[in-house]
This record gives sequence, structure tokens and C-alpha cells, in this order.
Amino acid sequence: MTEQDIAENLAVIKRGCDELLIEQELVEKLKKGQPLRVKAGFDPTAPDLHLGHTVLLNKLRQFQDMGHHVLFLIGDFTGMIGDPTGKSVTRPPLTEAQVQENAKSYATQVFKILKPEQTEVVFNSTWLNQLGAAGMLKLAASYTVARMLERDDFTKRYKANQPIAIHEFLYPLLQGYDSVALKADVELGGTDQKFNLLMGRELQKQAGQSQQCVLTMPLLEGLDGVNKMSKSLGNYIGVAEPANTIFSKIMSISDELMWRYIELLSFETMQTITVWKQSVAEGANPRDVKVRFAQEIVARFHSTQAAEAALEDFVNRSKGGIPDEVPVVSLSIEGDSIGVAQMLKQASLVASTSEAFRAIEQGGIKLDGERVADKALALDKGVTVVAQVGKRKFARITIN
Repeated sequence: MTEQDIAENLAVIKRGCDELLIEQELVEKLKKGQPLRVKAGFDPTAPDLHLGHTVLLNKLRQFQDMGHHVLFLIGDFTGMIGDPTGKSVTRPPLTEAQVQENAKSYATQVFKILKPEQTEVVFNSTWLNQLGAAGMLKLAASYTVARMLERDDFTKRYKANQPIAIHEFLYPLLQGYDSVALKADVELGGTDQKFNLLMGRELQKQAGQSQQCVLTMPLLEGLDGVNKMSKSLGNYIGVAEPANTIFSKIMSISDELMWRYIELLSFETMQTITVWKQSVAEGANPRDVKVRFAQEIVARFHSTQAAEAALEDFVNRSKGGIPDEVPVVSLSIEGDSIGVAQMLKQASLVASTSEAFRAIEQGGIKLDGERVADKALALDKGVTVVAQVGKRKFARITIN
């Protein structure tokens, strides 16, 4: 591999990354011209992936495009311990059944990004189950409590007199041992995983192996632009969500956050992205860039046809139109008519009639595209209407 090739590969590898340790070691590995073993671990704590997870997957795909071999590690053993990273309390461990069920959903999602022929899916129970008590004691003896307490989240909990269970100290050791078992050349992880990733280097050194290089990637902010993307916070874009949902969520992000998403998630070249930025700086509408990016992501997880349909649907909604696919609701009433607020509540478009009344006052309710102004409006039995609450909630309601 020529110096020019190495320089070009490094530019791709470092795109969007937070830190590369140690760059010169990676250069030496690349000079050998052999496929590298590139590892990233995923604890199956939730069954569905969101775009935050794909930051690592995209980087793995870039390594594959350069000819390297990806080790997609599902931490079925460590998942039963629970990663303590960033946690202020001990995490309840998952059961084996929960871990296995969550792990199943990965295959259908990750191979929309990774190349199957260059991906080896591995489970760390394969080697960690074989450690046994003697092996676990030997592993625990390879690191001191003092060094373990250097980890920021452990330090905070220790100083705050919050309990730290012994098994939590084992987590970074076991993650590090994964690198020994797999003979990893490179390991990827979020910035919050740096301690665990460096543990892999330490244990490989003790095992007499060539130490892995560590590449940390930023934690992607969610739709709110503040907190890390998280399903529990509701600020996520799930890769398995409907095409229209993915598209509209991407279009809702701020123009400033859009560039961060594009850099970390788009497969477009940096040259193309630079041209986009320049055009926006010269007065082009950032919405046009966001549309192209939203279509790229939808096409990746659905299809090009779905991306086109999602764009049509979004434009239709933006003009106040009714989308083609609307949930169908059938309501049964006792009298001859039903108040609009009660109808919206029964159709689960609002949580309460009070919320419906507030939405009417704010002009946020439409029936068949017409804004509702009368809170006392009643609809007769036998009527079918398309109700809209806000910009995104629709239902085709038939009153029986």
C-alpha cells in the first residue's frame, strides 16, 4: 500500500471521529497491506437500533469498503451483567432469554449497512463461558481497584457513597478480554467507551498480542439537539420505523444539527458535503439538502421507491394535504351524534377532551382538511371524516 493510499484511508477513517489512538500504530498496520480485524461490540439491551447506533455501523462499513474484516460482537454474556458506563446506579442484568430475543433483531437491521461477506457475527459467551471461576479470578487479578476507580462514572459514584457492585468492575475487563479472544487490530466505540476500549489494549499487551488501535466516535444528539439519541427519551429515529416517519423526523431537525447528522450518517463524500455547505452559505435553501439526506437514509433502510413516496407524502403534508396512508378507526356511539372532542379522544388522537379543546382554540384540528373553530361541533352517526391533529396525527374515522 502506497503512502498516498494510506493517507486517503486515514482521511476516511478519521472522518467524524473524536479520537484515534494511536495513529502511527494504525499506519504501521495499514502498511502491511493485510485485512485488519475491526471490532465493535453491541450489548443487546434493546431490540431495535436507532440512527445513533449506526454511527459505529457506518464507520465499520467504511473499513469494509477498504477491504477489512468486521467483527460484529453481540455481547450476550456481558449483556447479562449490564454495562455500567455512564450509569449512576447498578443496572439490573438482563436474563438470558431477553438477551437472545433482543439479539435476533440485529441481523435484519445491521446488514442494511454492513456487507455480510465481510462481517463475522460473534457472541462473547463463546469464550467467556469457558473462562470458568479460575479464569475469571486470573482476569480480575490483571487490574487494580485503584486503576478501575480512575473511570469517571465509578469515581463519581464512589465519592457520592453510591454502591458499586463487584460485578460492575468485571465489565470493562470482560470487554477487554473480548479483544484478546478475537485478536482485534482495531476497536470502535462511543466516546463514553474510551476506558473500556483502552482496557482491550492493556489486556492484549499482557497476553503478548499486538495492541489494538482505538477509534472513538461521537455520541449522536437526538432530535432535540441536546441529549444523546435515546429511545427512552423519545428523541430517536429508529432504523425499523416506517419510511414516512424516518423522513419526517429527519426533516424536523434543525439546520445546524443537520450538518452533524450528515457528516456522521451520510455516505456522501466530504467533497460533496463541502459543496452543499458552500451552496447554503451562498443562499441556497438548507431544506433542499435535508431532503436529499432524508431520502438517502430512507432508501438505505427501506428502498429508493419508499424514499420517493416519503418525499411526496411530506410535501403533501407541508401543503396541508392528507397523506395517502391514514389509520382507519371505527367508532361506535350510543346516540345519534358525538362531539368532536370526544371523537378525537376515542380515536386516540388526543389524550383527553381538554387537550382537544385546547387544540381547537389554537387552530390545530382539521376535519377533511378544514380547520375546526367550533368546540361544540358534533358529527352524526354514519359520517366518515379524516381528522388531523397538529401536523402529523391523522385518522380516517367512521362513526357507527
